[in-house]
Amino acid sequence: MRFQSRAHAGQELAVRMLEWASSGDLANVTVLALPRGGVPVGAEIARAMQVPLDVLVVRRIGVPGSPEVGIGAIAGDDPPVFDRTGLRALDLSEDKLGSEVARARVELHRRERVYRGGRPAPKAGGHSIVVVDDGLVTGITARAALRHLRRGDPLRLILAVPVCGHRTAAALRDEADDVVSLYQPPQVRSVGEWYDDFHRVTDQEVLDALKELHPAG
Repeated sequence: MRFQSRAHAGQELAVRMLEWASSGDLANVTVLALPRGGVPVGAEIARAMQVPLDVLVVRRIGVPGSPEVGIGAIAGDDPPVFDRTGLRALDLSEDKLGSEVARARVELHRRERVYRGGRPAPKAGGHSIVVVDDGLVTGITARAALRHLRRGDPLRLILAVPVCGHRTAAALRDEADDVVSLYQPPQVRSVGEWYDDFHRVTDQEVLDALKELHPAG
């Protein structure tokens, strides 16, 4: 299975979520997309379900010298969540990653200011929260997001992604009440390989989606 674009993936996920919602099993739904890539996917789900869209900013913590390789993630002001297997494989320890964590937190706060414009962070309590990304490799950013939201006591915590490795999906079921993934191959080396169009989503695309689908506009 390949997706034409993130919007196409979101439309396919929306079909699955609408079938679920029609059962009456979901109440007071809010879609929280992980920017930037998860926003076009989440926007399609929110649009189809006619529910609010917001963002939860999560930042990957990179390996020193190879920032594109994620070894951990942060959400809000929570402590970092690390990929323990990856740390052992790279002979790294948390205390060696302080500067990378600091850089990630600076960028996280920048994006929160850009996307929120002073609006408060979304509240999970009393809501069925659907966390959306465009795909998962290690799942570390999703894990940080889910742990952050779980502290807010949501009615139900659902992870919805177009593609996710089978083992990653199984591991994340310890964090979410439900994991919805359209395709679970044995391994996902790169999310982009599952898309025909995988352009870099811009801050403006995120802001446009929020303007349309967030209650505060």
